[in-house]
Amino acid sequence: MSELKTKEEELTILQDKLKSVEREVRKQIVGQQKVLDELLTSMLAGGHALIEGVPGLAKTLLINSIAQAMDLKFKRIQFTPDLMPSDIIGTEVLDEDQETGKKIFKFLPGPIFANIILADEINRTPPKTQAALLEAMQEKMITYAGKDHVFDRPFFILATQNPIEQAGTFPLPEAQLDRFLVKVNIDYPSELEEEQVLKMTTGTHFDKISPVCTAEEFIAAQNNVKEVFIDDKLISEVNTLIRSTRPAENNNSETSKYLRFGAGPRAGQALIMTAKARAFKAGRLAVTPEDLKSMAPAVLRHRLLLSYKAEAENVNIEELIEKSVSEIGW
Repeated sequence: MSELKTKEEELTILQDKLKSVEREVRKQIVGQQKVLDELLTSMLAGGHALIEGVPGLAKTLLINSIAQAMDLKFKRIQFTPDLMPSDIIGTEVLDEDQETGKKIFKFLPGPIFANIILADEINRTPPKTQAALLEAMQEKMITYAGKDHVFDRPFFILATQNPIEQAGTFPLPEAQLDRFLVKVNIDYPSELEEEQVLKMTTGTHFDKISPVCTAEEFIAAQNNVKEVFIDDKLISEVNTLIRSTRPAENNNSETSKYLRFGAGPRAGQALIMTAKARAFKAGRLAVTPEDLKSMAPAVLRHRLLLSYKAEAENVNIEELIEKSVSEIGW
């Protein structure tokens, strides 16, 4: 009985820590509740996030605020057409050993050696540099000159894209898009929220964010997310949803006729893990259909490829996901 009580107390403390992180971020971020929820849920589930929105919506400030609230090392990489892989992962330099005087090669870590990395405008750099992120995103390590360099945990890449300017950009390949656990859309604030932003950012008073959660505590929360219960029936429904997006396998689906390619198995894993993280963040230890329904758009919107028929009929991806979810009955 005492062990059970200790476990419950631990979970309560960790869940309170997550709420404290949100409160601290709110000192500098106005509105964007769904965006903040999806980002924290993605991080809690142990995945990376792709953020799409026009310039000036405080994407960098939001990510930096999260890092400050959790006392994590933050780095920002501005992706440009001339950015090289070594500018991200690091490089070797010829150095002199202070004791022996011999010349040796020394690895200088790049900005990717941090806890939270903002990959700003990731689609503005060539595929060669984009590919340098693949091993880092999946394996949470890089290999340089035959030696493995493991990143400190927790490790998250939060990448941004500008949906308006497409000139001079390099669309991310499907293999790399699938590495992102979620894709978060960030939109303009409401009229009242925007007015509040103007008041906050043009005056002299600016609340400072205090660290309220350590890396160790956040890792402990991540480990507990995996223990959140999900019923076999819900897992079966997740499987049905993912398979219904594949035209070759499900021609009877209302949505598959508008898709050229559907989601792969990784999408099902992502949906279950983000649903577990959402439940844990809300103080629950079991996944509900509402958790799955809420996270489905963020998990699927970058994994589905529209057909020419959908483009001709002006069908957007959000409508298709909503129809697919409704077919499941969530």
